[in-house]
Amino acid sequence: MMAIQRYLQIHPMDNVLVALQDLDEGTTIVFNGKEFPLKQAVAAKHKFTIQPMEQDAEVLMYGVLVGKLNTPLTAGELITTENLRHASEDFRMGNRKTSWTKPDVSAFKDKTFNGFYRSNGTVGTANYWLVIPLVFCENRNVMTLKTAFEEKLGYKVKANNYVSEVEDLIERYKSGVDINDILNHELLANSSGGEHDRLFKNVDGIKFLNHEMGCGGTRMDSDALCGLLAGYITHPNVAGATVLSLGCQHAQASILKAEIEKRSPGFDRPLYIFEQQKEGTERELMQKAIKATFAGMMQADQNERRPAPLDKLCIGLECGGSDGFSGISANPALGFVSDILVTLGGSVILAEFPELCGVEQELSDRCIDEPTADRFMSLMRIYNAKAEADGSGFYMNPSPGNIRDGLITDAIKSAGAAKKGGTSPVMAVVDYPELANRPGLNLLCTPGNDVESTTAEVAAGANIVLFTTGLGTPTGNPIAPVVKLSTNTKTFEKMPDILDLNCGTIIEGTETIEEAAHRILDYVIEVASGRIQPKAVLLGQDDFIPWRRGVSL
Repeated sequence: MMAIQRYLQIHPMDNVLVALQDLDEGTTIVFNGKEFPLKQAVAAKHKFTIQPMEQDAEVLMYGVLVGKLNTPLTAGELITTENLRHASEDFRMGNRKTSWTKPDVSAFKDKTFNGFYRSNGTVGTANYWLVIPLVFCENRNVMTLKTAFEEKLGYKVKANNYVSEVEDLIERYKSGVDINDILNHELLANSSGGEHDRLFKNVDGIKFLNHEMGCGGTRMDSDALCGLLAGYITHPNVAGATVLSLGCQHAQASILKAEIEKRSPGFDRPLYIFEQQKEGTERELMQKAIKATFAGMMQADQNERRPAPLDKLCIGLECGGSDGFSGISANPALGFVSDILVTLGGSVILAEFPELCGVEQELSDRCIDEPTADRFMSLMRIYNAKAEADGSGFYMNPSPGNIRDGLITDAIKSAGAAKKGGTSPVMAVVDYPELANRPGLNLLCTPGNDVESTTAEVAAGANIVLFTTGLGTPTGNPIAPVVKLSTNTKTFEKMPDILDLNCGTIIEGTETIEEAAHRILDYVIEVASGRIQPKAVLLGQDDFIPWRRGVSL
């Protein structure tokens, strides 16, 4: 067991410390043979200086530049948004730094997960049928199909619907109570009902996607949408799909088919595309779609889970609602998981390019060759330039919640977020909405927006997503299980209904990063085998937002 610490220097070059616990004003700090008192109280997750520093002095965390001081500070002063501004190092083409120390994988080299094999060699961690609109005009028809299919096939989520709570309040209102009685009344929890038996035992669900794209925007957006949807249709977790098209929109069925062929040549899973303007009446369209969908699910049900090696896993790495502990608990634990999986021959995807600001040099140097490094640097520069042209550079990425919990510049947030990618070489740099499933570490250009990024990672090939959070988030995905990992025990205990694993043990000193990584990967194997359903799946948290290729931080 590690000793419990009250504060931490993350990297030997850092000139600030991170409070691991709430520290009172006047607390004596002992560091590197020196003692000094805290000038202000420092809440857990926040940072304080360890030496006198002049105005414009560079502040280092994780061994990189994360900001510059607006005012002089003495030792023991709290770092705040008032005294620190965002700053990061410039980056350029450097030497290749692709050597790395592979972790011991003996505990996992012979382990497998039970997945669904596809003819193109990929393996799914689930087996879903998709119903997708090519254009927003078909959203209503997709939702009508959902009403027709979901409950009857046994896939309706039986989470709390809060109907009984509303009925209780209606009865109290009718009895003549006042507003204060309503506000102070303790509602009884609505119990979840039992699930209907599934008709198709080997099909994990039928998922109905909605979006607001496909026409009316730029052709670039509609083409990207077709690529994204093709990524979902060809995904290893998808058995087949029903696609509804109006017919006249920018996002044509022919473009979708070309994108499918690009991602999976000779695609042979069931795919049914219906155009309303060709079919005529809504009834004709819907009856054909219903029959095709049912027949496709009969075919999908013939596939059964079989043992697969761990190199068939492609893990998407995501964070949202991050805090000052993200970069020292959950994110480095995911980095260790990433390194284990890469060593085993699997794939990992690190995305959210606005949250890689300040670590561009390290990541570009880790790229396997100069063309790969050049593509990464080019995508970063183009993205940030677009943001600045719209009056919002990467420096505006941290949210109010991030700042409140210790991530007060984008460079601080980014340096911690990048830890999810471990230490292995970058094997590929991929632009949205391309595939990013090459063995090893892949960098995928996406926004920092949680749902847009998760949506893109899954389209790029992630068959499971590991999502770290310090503040808590319910984010999920329709077809890939999303495992939520808390960076701290307080949030985990406060929100157990949406969080799956706790990495606060690392902060508390009861578990090492390596031990946490082994625990996480064991859990991933259970989820990938269908033996455990993460909270997002149980809640039916099917978040899906295509990225309009503009400024989204």
